[in-house]
Amino acid sequence: MSMKIYNTLTKQKEEFVPIEPGKVRMYVCGPTVYNLIHIGNARPMIVFDTVRRYMEHKGLEVNYVSNFTDVDDKIIKKAIEEGVDSSVISERYIAECKKDMAAMNVKPATTHPLATQEIGGMLEMIQTLIDKGHAYAAADGTVYFRTRSFEGYGKLSHKNLDDLQGGNRSLLVSGEDQKEDALDFVLWKPKKDGEPYWEAPWCNGRPGWHIECSVMSKRYLGDEIDIHAGGEDLVFPHHENEIAQSEACNGKTFSRYWMHNAFLNIDNKKMSKSLGNFFTVRDISEKYDLQVLRFFMLSAHYRSPLNFSAELMDAAKNGYERIVTCVDNLKYLMENVTAADMTEAEMALAEESKGYVVKFDEAMDDDFNTADAIAAIFELVKFINTNASANSSKAFLEALKAEVVMLSDICGLIVDKQEDVLDAEIEKLIEERQAAKKEKNFARADEIRDELLAKGIALKDTREGVKIVRL
Repeated sequence: MSMKIYNTLTKQKEEFVPIEPGKVRMYVCGPTVYNLIHIGNARPMIVFDTVRRYMEHKGLEVNYVSNFTDVDDKIIKKAIEEGVDSSVISERYIAECKKDMAAMNVKPATTHPLATQEIGGMLEMIQTLIDKGHAYAAADGTVYFRTRSFEGYGKLSHKNLDDLQGGNRSLLVSGEDQKEDALDFVLWKPKKDGEPYWEAPWCNGRPGWHIECSVMSKRYLGDEIDIHAGGEDLVFPHHENEIAQSEACNGKTFSRYWMHNAFLNIDNKKMSKSLGNFFTVRDISEKYDLQVLRFFMLSAHYRSPLNFSAELMDAAKNGYERIVTCVDNLKYLMENVTAADMTEAEMALAEESKGYVVKFDEAMDDDFNTADAIAAIFELVKFINTNASANSSKAFLEALKAEVVMLSDICGLIVDKQEDVLDAEIEKLIEERQAAKKEKNFARADEIRDELLAKGIALKDTREGVKIVRL
């Protein structure tokens, strides 16, 4: 069965055929780092990490790029409130975000670009758009994209250009009356007192929000990519504007497939601080293992709205623990069995168990239906609980364990809990980080911290020394 993806662009499932055989170029919009990530941020992180894992399981090489927006009005506001540079805020919350991602077993991206490190590319793209007549500089130096100059505008969101209003989610600036058309959106905006800025031909200032992803995708993945993904709130105007910028600049199709996850509600209401139902991932970690949050996020199809509640999280906890208990039981049985090789009856059962792997693959091939994929894991667990016993051979038990662990791992679910023993490689990295900090080589210390997070090891600096935490 071929892998099919629901493409927001065409509103239908399509067979996935990568631009380059065997390789996937995938861009996922990351968070704006002004606070701890909330559970709404967690859904696309978990969903598209699982998409990536399944593709890698199928033998595809995935170049996975996910950005951090580290210059933004909210970041600047928080920096002013704290009396620090905006980079202090963004660096703090990038580090916290990576901790939460590791705790949710979200793999680090191939590249995590930062908006502030890609300004040169943004200036180049903006100048190209001006040269091609797709953008213009207003009297105060604000640069706008001529929305009507791009013939395909609206093709992703399926909106009629003439019906659209100008009040979209572009970064608002003074001088809106300078626009040639109400639908034009900001590419570059003038600096304000006390805000970070960069020199540019039009004015000293900073980029609009939409341009950063077009530039980072182009730099790290090329003019054309296979998959662009994010939450459904990004379809318009963010992703629509990305298409306009990228295709107007490069003259090529920006992305072949567009994937969007649906919203997450809290007790059937939109998550909002004003309603008192706003939860960060860190909040949830105080009550649940974040593997439970991951299990919960995958319990529904990614394009279906998902309702978060204490009752549903408790159900997810029970479901996750059911798989972990199955694996623990297999490990216990393996420690006490006497027979090594499979009997003929066990060989037949082992062959039968592969049918659940096929069911899992069929679910994932059908637009990454993780709800049905997890149902297949549960069927396998039931099969194991029925057929594994103290009289089983070690080879049979190992085969069953390998299957359930493999399928869980594709979902990013850690079900084979290892002993909390550090191996030599991890101990060496920890020692190297300590040495780097003493030498004030903080860049290398941060690199090592990220490497350890990817391995499920968090380091917490305390008065008593470094505390090692298994995530």
